[in-house]
Amino acid sequence: MPEGDALYRFAGRVGDALEGKVILAARAHGPGPVPQVERLVGARCERVASRGKNLLIEFDNRLALRGHLRMYGTWHVYRPGERWSRPEAEARLVLEVADAVVVNFSAPVIELLEVRALARHAPVTELGPDLLADDFDANEALRRLRDPLRAEMTIGDAIMDQRVMAGVGNIWKHETLFRCGVYPWTRVRDLDDATLLELIETAQHLLRASVGKPNRWGLARRPSMYAYMRGGQPCRRCGTTLRSARQGVDIRFTVWCPRCQPAPAPDERDSRQAGARRPPPGGRPG
Repeated sequence: MPEGDALYRFAGRVGDALEGKVILAARAHGPGPVPQVERLVGARCERVASRGKNLLIEFDNRLALRGHLRMYGTWHVYRPGERWSRPEAEARLVLEVADAVVVNFSAPVIELLEVRALARHAPVTELGPDLLADDFDANEALRRLRDPLRAEMTIGDAIMDQRVMAGVGNIWKHETLFRCGVYPWTRVRDLDDATLLELIETAQHLLRASVGKPNRWGLARRPSMYAYMRGGQPCRRCGTTLRSARQGVDIRFTVWCPRCQPAPAPDERDSRQAGARRPPPGGRPG
């Protein structure tokens, strides 16, 4: 699934193609609900921005598009008449201006709504602070992590909750937990505020580095991967074989280093439920 940094880059490309320009043609296709994007013809694009994993496009007729890519969606920009890299049948949305064609392929969510409705639209308003926003509020993200309803969540699940902070997906979950030395199945309630803030700020700086924004490491590129998709390979820090086990609602594999991210000793309550709730400290080879 494209994450916050990918959507930030998509917003830059789509914004360069559309902002300040009049929509000359617009069409949308299924599967799923098909928005009446022909209402955008003749409108001028005012703003393109990302919010977490959402792309928002606003127009001067007070309409807006929201796109969410989920697992397989993507945004492309072409010159008029240029051959597309994917077939028209996969196009969910096409917007044409004088010098560009913007195409969304395979996104399951393309919505047309009034700009004023964005302030009440749950998929947007329920998002936590955007990790790539210049005014990102780490303390607000911490407050949301400390919600009693998240106390029993594993930290690997909690930091991907877009209602906590918007932008972290499976990639940056892995890399944030590795860099902070945190075992993915640790319960939120078992982590102190200092550790949670370090996780939040590490995630922020990883995404900032990925899009070339100032960050704590001074990187101007996407950071190297230490854990993501590396199950069964040697840890790049200590040489230990990385382990993996299924985690979360979608039961995707999570990879971690048993030496750099040791499992905490379970308390009495965890001991009674460990077999049902968490893998053993060694996990299983990836």
